[in-house]
Amino acid sequence: MQAIIIAAGESSRFWPLNNKQHKSQIKISGRSLVYWTIKSISEKGIKDIVLVISPNSLLKDELLSMVGDLGVKLSFVVQESPQGTGNAIFQARQYIKEPFFVFWPYKFVAGEIVDSILNLVNKTGAEAVLTGVQTHTPWEYGILRMENNRAVEIVENPEQGKEPSNIKVLGAYFLQPDFFDYYQKIKKHHPEDFVDALNLYIKEKSTGVIILEKDIPSLKYSWELLEILRIKSKDFENYISPSAQMGKNVVIKGNVFIGDNVTIGDNTVINGPCFIGDNCKIGASNVFRGPVNLEKDVLTGSFTEIKDCLVQEGTHFHSGYFGDSVIGKNCRFGAGFITANRRIDRQNIKSLVKGKKIDTGLTYLGMVVGDNSRFGIHSGSMPGVLIGSGCTIGPGTLVFENIEDNTQLFTQFKFEKKS
Repeated sequence: MQAIIIAAGESSRFWPLNNKQHKSQIKISGRSLVYWTIKSISEKGIKDIVLVISPNSLLKDELLSMVGDLGVKLSFVVQESPQGTGNAIFQARQYIKEPFFVFWPYKFVAGEIVDSILNLVNKTGAEAVLTGVQTHTPWEYGILRMENNRAVEIVENPEQGKEPSNIKVLGAYFLQPDFFDYYQKIKKHHPEDFVDALNLYIKEKSTGVIILEKDIPSLKYSWELLEILRIKSKDFENYISPSAQMGKNVVIKGNVFIGDNVTIGDNTVINGPCFIGDNCKIGASNVFRGPVNLEKDVLTGSFTEIKDCLVQEGTHFHSGYFGDSVIGKNCRFGAGFITANRRIDRQNIKSLVKGKKIDTGLTYLGMVVGDNSRFGIHSGSMPGVLIGSGCTIGPGTLVFENIEDNTQLFTQFKFEKKS
């Protein structure tokens, strides 16, 4: 059997972490999300994998340098422009000769789904299998219409109050090679035509449905990385590299991974789960409250507290508090930065995405920051703020709303001197 993994598209709702890379390249535990997805399905015997990537993607070189230990055959095809899931899958048709799975590249538990699908296929002889999960907001998704426990249609974004069920379709499918023939039968192609092709297909094919007990983050929005971190952090292992240097009175509790050439200052307390990548330098009297994931080359100064955060490589913190946040590569935070990660009334935190206010469903959410942004001393952010790549936030500036890429934001101070 084969698999197609779709790692193309703009991912515009994933801003500010979609700058010059696909969201599947976000790293946890030192490896990209797409690596963990490939590893998961390869362990179930799926070794022939086609990746659909965007033009100018760096994913090919990155993966070929990583997957040598997995024994997989990787093929790459390019989706020249973001024309939707159906078009992306269609690009892989020349490589597909057997029944195949379709996964999004951040389904790092894909192996478990493979097991469930194959068990159903072996029991029922199903030619196609869809996966789904219950949702409280069915109007936001593709929803299954069921008849006699059989999927007969996928209704995309049904009108609120007229939903055919509360089962949303997940990004995991099992199909036959003739699916491409059905895709070509569509009279008019458009970004959502994958659903049109599936509806044609399931009308004529024996189709099974796997209903998962728990949702898998779809990574539609950048803050959903925090839920992926919570799930993936269960795999953090207890390990301290022989080359790591530990200061005096360092306290380590729970599952903690400390990579090569890490230094940890005196009196630091690390409550796992926590991953500290190679070459990180942790200052004195830090407090980490897991899950915390620091990729390689992260630096923290003295008296830095980090709670429930995913931090990409090369970011530096002078001091301050960072809670429930996702921070991109090579950011710089001056001394005394404070992240507000709860509303004062303790209600759900809302964030603005593409001009629409989204209820995150979270009562704890700090900020999401793109790559290469810089923050002056004593600056801070309010809950749910998204800050773009390449931004400069001046000293003493409190960020109340989203900041677009490459923006400079300074608080204007007026000083009055009296003699």
